[in-house]
Amino acid sequence: MLAFANAKINLGLNITEKRADGYHNIETVFYPIQLNDVVEIVDSTTNSCVVKGIDVPGNSDDNLCLKAFKALQRDFKLPNQQIVLLKNIPVGAGLGGGSADAAFLIKLVNEKFSLGLNFLEMEDYARVLGADCAFFIKNKPVFAFGKGDEFEDLEIDLSAYQIVLVKPPIHVSTADAYYNVKVKPAERSLKELIKLPVRDWKNCVFNDFETSVFAKYPQISELKDKLYAAGATFALMSGSGSSVFALFENPVQLPQLEKGSLIFEF
Repeated sequence: MLAFANAKINLGLNITEKRADGYHNIETVFYPIQLNDVVEIVDSTTNSCVVKGIDVPGNSDDNLCLKAFKALQRDFKLPNQQIVLLKNIPVGAGLGGGSADAAFLIKLVNEKFSLGLNFLEMEDYARVLGADCAFFIKNKPVFAFGKGDEFEDLEIDLSAYQIVLVKPPIHVSTADAYYNVKVKPAERSLKELIKLPVRDWKNCVFNDFETSVFAKYPQISELKDKLYAAGATFALMSGSGSSVFALFENPVQLPQLEKGSLIFEF
């Protein structure tokens, strides 16, 4: 059995508070986009994870999909499985690819073995794997808060826009993103700001990671500027970077951005 795990972008991201447990409280809007990895599970004599496509740094034994399966296996006495990932979502890009893979693996296992888990129960399994992992269980636009793992549904539809996503040849680690980040309460909740017309977002919807990330990687800031120069209605770095997305009201060609960057259009 297989599933197509999609990426997300962040329509704004405020880092509002440092928590006692070392995490940060944030508020953001997760919006799913159709850039997909393929997740497959097949019966096997041992548990394993095989990754194809884009190279993923680290040991495959540490893959979130494998961790998710082992958690379900412990609770439901499941037979061993081989997990095969075909990676298309860029790594270190702020698109949630690893989290999406794990969440879709949970849904795939729930279906294959008829576990009967509901959305809330699957979110609980996903939540321990990563702050944004639980979002991909329902996989609908949400206002996210807390660590990024508490949600309120949002009615938001960007289908009238061409979404252009650009991934420069830069990998941004979480440590890089949090370096010198400014933690402050939001002056106005993103939940309210996102209801404004998209044309107004440029002046009030921000990503607090941009300050620290742009300081270390000015190429990403320049990329955002180029997207606005090309006529974008709104542009922002997604998550902790390094990808930048832009919303265009009309189809656009961006040959000046092609050098070394991956460009996706939706």
